Amino acid sequence: MENQLQIYNTLSRKKEVFEPLHPGKAGLYVCGPTVYSKAHLGHARPAVTYDLLFRYLKHIGYKVRYVRNITDVGHLVNDADEGEDKIAKRARLEELEPMEIVQIYTNDYHKNMQQLNVLPPSIEPRATGHIIEQIETVEKILAAGYAYESNGSVYFDVEKYAKDYPYGELSGRKIEDLLANTRQLDGQNEKRSSLDFAIWKKAAPEHIMRWPSKWGEGFPGWHVECTAMSCKYLGETFDIHGGGMDLTFPHHEAEIAQAKAANGKDAVRYWMHNNMITLNGQKMGKSLGNAISLDEFFSGEHALLEKAYSPMNIRFFMLTAHYRSTLDFSNEALQSAEKGMERLLKATETLENLEAQATSTVDVKGLREKCYQAMNDDLNSPIAIAHLFDGVKMINSIADGKASISPEDLEELKTLYATFVFDLFGLKRPEQQSDSNTEAYEQAIDLLLQLRQDAKANKDWGTADKIRDELARLGFVVKDTKDGFSWELK
Repeated sequence: MENQLQIYNTLSRKKEVFEPLHPGKAGLYVCGPTVYSKAHLGHARPAVTYDLLFRYLKHIGYKVRYVRNITDVGHLVNDADEGEDKIAKRARLEELEPMEIVQIYTNDYHKNMQQLNVLPPSIEPRATGHIIEQIETVEKILAAGYAYESNGSVYFDVEKYAKDYPYGELSGRKIEDLLANTRQLDGQNEKRSSLDFAIWKKAAPEHIMRWPSKWGEGFPGWHVECTAMSCKYLGETFDIHGGGMDLTFPHHEAEIAQAKAANGKDAVRYWMHNNMITLNGQKMGKSLGNAISLDEFFSGEHALLEKAYSPMNIRFFMLTAHYRSTLDFSNEALQSAEKGMERLLKATETLENLEAQATSTVDVKGLREKCYQAMNDDLNSPIAIAHLFDGVKMINSIADGKASISPEDLEELKTLYATFVFDLFGLKRPEQQSDSNTEAYEQAIDLLLQLRQDAKANKDWGTADKIRDELARLGFVVKDTKDGFSWELK
């Protein structure tokens, strides 16, 4: 039951039973961030989506190699073949080295992923660390006749490729429509067709990030990076490629074409795409003033936010919608999700204190089966969460003495909630959520005990005893030592 996972394959436009290339093993590649600015909700959704997939594949017994890249070169402004590199542009504006920009925002991304309890991938390759592999991929495509050199740059020949393979199969675009809808190029342009895209780009004199190649100094095209890195670590054919729906065309379409041109076969067996995020019904963008960073969500420091929202609140809210549906963020929706999450986490605490009876009047096996059915149905986390809320009613009924549960069923119910709430959905209880929260809380206890020390020094025994007794009532054990005091929470 638990290993019949079906996933929606964008390529076939239907759900398919997941059957890995190598039994018991799964290869997963996901397009990671271009690290030139702070991470936002658009970065969080694929991270949480494929973290759920990573966790579930491991849970049902697969050994998973999860590769998620860092794009640190080659991604030009407006995703075009002309213009400035996004990272180089930010470096120029901030008067820093491009690799300083990369490091700042990679660190920032990692911090946010940790806050969201997104597991690190098995391998996190950087584009700049794989220039050799990208040059080799370009050479293979040239040798196969599906690319051409022009003025020190190398372009993928889309029309030539489309004569031998279907171009547009992932996005549903037709080559005839694409040709009809793109402007004709003037004779000055170095591309043969406006559909062609750079797989190696000649560096202009002012371009900072550049590498030597047989075509001259340049840098890789954005699309070729993922093809080179995914095939290096997962093989020329691998199981799953994930990413945001906005990458379907041209990025993923280009990846399919490059891999077929270089290796003569499909690289990816299952294409998965998470849908987009809106804010109060609007697309997010800097020009609209609603591009809220994850840090701003966590601190509440943005004009559109009524309060701070914890990383677990953001994570849970994302899981309450299916990954292929659009997700609209609003203060009202986040606060509703927060209440729901608190109810679910409270139930896990209640569950720990339940007492078993001789027999069960609740159907734990049925609940378990429904939760796994939902997850096997293309990772339907909202349906699984709905079933878990049905289980919350069950837990509360047992706690109120209106229902009973046998010892075996109680253990199964505890395992089910520990597995889904914490292991698969990756939620944490509030006290686990933030090191900074823990630090602040420890400092507050220390401050109280220092006030107690001051009261004792002033022979104000009433205040000293009151602080000690109140802390004891809350579960703190306070010990006076020769250096002052120590405490622990029982």
